[in-house]
Amino acid sequence: MNVLLVRPDGIGDEILCLPVASELRRLLPDARISFLSSEYAAPLLAHHPDIDEVRTVTGRESLSELISLFRRTVDAVVFLKPFKRLMWAAFLARVPIRVATGYRWYSLLANRRIYEHRKDFSKHETSYNVGMLAGLGLQPSTVVPPSLVLTDAERAWGEERLRGLPTPRVVLHPGGFAARRWRVEHYRSLAHELHRKGVGVVLTGSQAEADMFNQQAMSDAPLPASVLNLMGQLSVRELMAIIAGSHTVVSGATGPAHIAAACAVPNVSLFDPRRNNLPTRWQPLGKGVVLRPDVPTCEKCIYEACPYWDCLDRLTVESVAQQVLQVAGHPSPLKVVHV
Repeated sequence: MNVLLVRPDGIGDEILCLPVASELRRLLPDARISFLSSEYAAPLLAHHPDIDEVRTVTGRESLSELISLFRRTVDAVVFLKPFKRLMWAAFLARVPIRVATGYRWYSLLANRRIYEHRKDFSKHETSYNVGMLAGLGLQPSTVVPPSLVLTDAERAWGEERLRGLPTPRVVLHPGGFAARRWRVEHYRSLAHELHRKGVGVVLTGSQAEADMFNQQAMSDAPLPASVLNLMGQLSVRELMAIIAGSHTVVSGATGPAHIAAACAVPNVSLFDPRRNNLPTRWQPLGKGVVLRPDVPTCEKCIYEACPYWDCLDRLTVESVAQQVLQVAGHPSPLKVVHV
């Protein structure tokens, strides 16, 4: 059977789909497993032992191009997220088995439907994803935490790039656009604080995040010269190598947190209190800590109208620095801490 797993999405979302490939490999060892990825996130999947082929889409393809993509030796397609246009293309391509959630009007385009609401947030995203394999007539029972694969050459490059930094080495990733963010000036202050404590500090982020970091920084104090600023300079694979060569990653609920967990690097993750960002569903599956402000969970952010609008500011630089030092020195299974 040629099975195509579909979720062209962000970095974290695709990493949390990898357990599906691993469980499918266990249940159907002779299957050919392909993954339809976004172009941006596709490099993450290279060398993964449970993925035979990575296909990509940009979102700019014509419907006929998408239909042709699904006609390329696909016996079954599993939509790990229901993209309407892609489901329509698979339907028109007459893929024999089309698995998707059953709760949307366009679920009629699938002929195997899974009726499970993810909006109840009762399980982790990986469990929801692996559960979709029931649409293939399988009985999945194992959710192996996702792992990413780096080559020896990539690991050596990462170690060389980090050479000379004191240990422990801590990556600060101030970006992320899917969740509310800890303020840029907090990250700058954290860099100064960790540097004073003898920690090697690395800054990462895309060029857009680098621009945001530079524009929103309120402090005039320049970063210490020994802080390694790699924002806007790394490919996805290079970011993986830098994270893999570090001892802790500090970020919001965003892709690099899941890269770290999948590379066995502990996290200090800063989660906002929105219900759709609950750690129960979205926490990295590794070691470290999720810090969450000790305020009520909210259905959605209403900005300045909320009496807890300062929610993330309650995570102080001092408290985050303390957690970083603890996690870097003695990593333990991930826990959620309300601050």
